[in-house]
Amino acid sequence: MIDLKAARNDRDAVRAALARKGAAEAFDALLAADERWRTLVPRIDELRGKTKLKGKPTPEQQQELQGVKEQLRAAEEELAAAEAERDRLALRVPNLPHPDVPDGATEDDVTELRRVGEPPSPAAVLEHTEVGRFEMERAARMSGARFGYWVGGTAQLALALYRLALDRLAAKGFTTVLPPVLVREEALVGTGAFPSDEANVYELEADGLYLAGTAEIPLASLHAGEILDAAELPLRYVAFSPCFRREAGAAGRDTRGMIRVHQFNKVEQFSFTRPEDSWDEHELLLSNTEELVRELGLPYRVVVLPAGDISSAAAKTYDVEIWFPSQERYRETASISNTTDFQARRLGVRFRPDGGSPEPVHTLNGTAVVDRMALAILENFQGEVPDALRAFGAPERVER
Repeated sequence: MIDLKAARNDRDAVRAALARKGAAEAFDALLAADERWRTLVPRIDELRGKTKLKGKPTPEQQQELQGVKEQLRAAEEELAAAEAERDRLALRVPNLPHPDVPDGATEDDVTELRRVGEPPSPAAVLEHTEVGRFEMERAARMSGARFGYWVGGTAQLALALYRLALDRLAAKGFTTVLPPVLVREEALVGTGAFPSDEANVYELEADGLYLAGTAEIPLASLHAGEILDAAELPLRYVAFSPCFRREAGAAGRDTRGMIRVHQFNKVEQFSFTRPEDSWDEHELLLSNTEELVRELGLPYRVVVLPAGDISSAAAKTYDVEIWFPSQERYRETASISNTTDFQARRLGVRFRPDGGSPEPVHTLNGTAVVDRMALAILENFQGEVPDALRAFGAPERVER
């Protein structure tokens, strides 16, 4: 959540920033609830002071004291309700976008930073489902729409992709993690996925658990409630996990093939840093992803997402978009975000600066590789497999 004290002291600038995310009214509601809570606090203090009498009270004082206690009880209930409302509204206010983030809310509003590699011009363009082996009809009979089996060399290609990313990042000092994919509500609230993205999360109601849509969620919660050793920062993790999304509101979008499915696999980077280091860390995570895409030989571009299209938690997000010949356009395949202190405040992850009081760390996340990259490999190379993946068990060529 945002730093409410700082927001009170610079409310006009904060409101203007949040308006770029469409959250000015949510911020106004939060400030109003906060103001109500703050006006009740001195009244509580005043009533509590009146309950403290020296010596044995007289009958008149006893009667008056009983009245004060009734007023105090009512005021405390009012304060608790005001605090609950303030906290509820605070969860609906997103992180402030960085000043470098462009305005807008659509893919036409991105800022393109660079393009790397030339898109291929094959004589005949085949979609990934025409190159690799995906059993989508059989999957639909078992699981419903937007699921698919990866079979044979296609599955080996994907597994090699994950191994490549895990190997390269471990060599850079990232700690490898296989996280749980079932998480409690606190983890989703802590990362900002709730309430903003609640419609896309699968719930196991009987168990009070949810399927995570990304390893970012369990990784962010790894140190929840802890004070980290400042000397150990940054803490860098890389995790492999299956990911699950309901894709609510995606009806009619990317219905062909495996582009937009309910279950996919991803290798995710995650960092806990000092606040002064987080923007350099953001560039590091981006460079790691770009190195992997370049090693695979895929043509791509890097864009900065507009304020209205980044997550509730993010202050700034880079997307790495890879060229898909069948669509004749670049498609998002990796997102790298700096969430500053937004998630750390919700999750209670802090560090103690030298000689100072504990303060929130900054958290960052970034896709290293994801299934969609394997689809891009199939389309750009029409079945040929990059040399980098053969060392990890991929075949020389993928056949249907």
